[in-house]
Amino acid sequence: MAGPLNVVILSCGLITALCVLPASAQGSPEPITGERKLPLPDGPGGFDFEIGRWNSVVKRLKRPLSGSHEWVELSGTTVVRKLLDGRANIAELDIAGPSGRIQGVSLRLYDAQSRQWSIHYANIAAGALTAPMVGDFKHGRGEFHGDDSLDGRPIKVRFVIECDRRESCRFEQAFSADAGKTWELNWLATDTLIGALDPSPR
Repeated sequence: MAGPLNVVILSCGLITALCVLPASAQGSPEPITGERKLPLPDGPGGFDFEIGRWNSVVKRLKRPLSGSHEWVELSGTTVVRKLLDGRANIAELDIAGPSGRIQGVSLRLYDAQSRQWSIHYANIAAGALTAPMVGDFKHGRGEFHGDDSLDGRPIKVRFVIECDRRESCRFEQAFSADAGKTWELNWLATDTLIGALDPSPR
């Protein structure tokens, strides 16, 4: 993933150490429409499609839930490694652009009882894990939800994963300040597969 950064999100599918410098505005990206057809598996193999090394292009809303429409663009790589026979995986994001650099890690864990995944982002600046987002893969779409805060107010967080083919996936994050009635997109990552990784130790 080029997963997001909670609160400015980390993808893969990601992730939260952030150094922000002045940046120019970018056009608002189009959200995921649900038209991407590649099936993503349910269950403990849900993230198998993402194992490997990816080019990541990320568009990030500079000031979420502020009324601002200023977007910044970053690019770099995401590396995703499988752990514990697919019941866990770890994603490392390293992207940069005129707005600064984002480096981070996300840990995804599968709960066999609930048949759901939890996504935990590492806040590199604070040296701690953020509150998890929880969800699953259904009908070829991954959707995950969590609670967070932004500038002292509680918000809902939604993270969506869809792929149009094996080599290309999109990851989007949105925030809601009204308990999920309306959502504002603030992170859109497009990942293109570079290649596979050597098998990871169990």
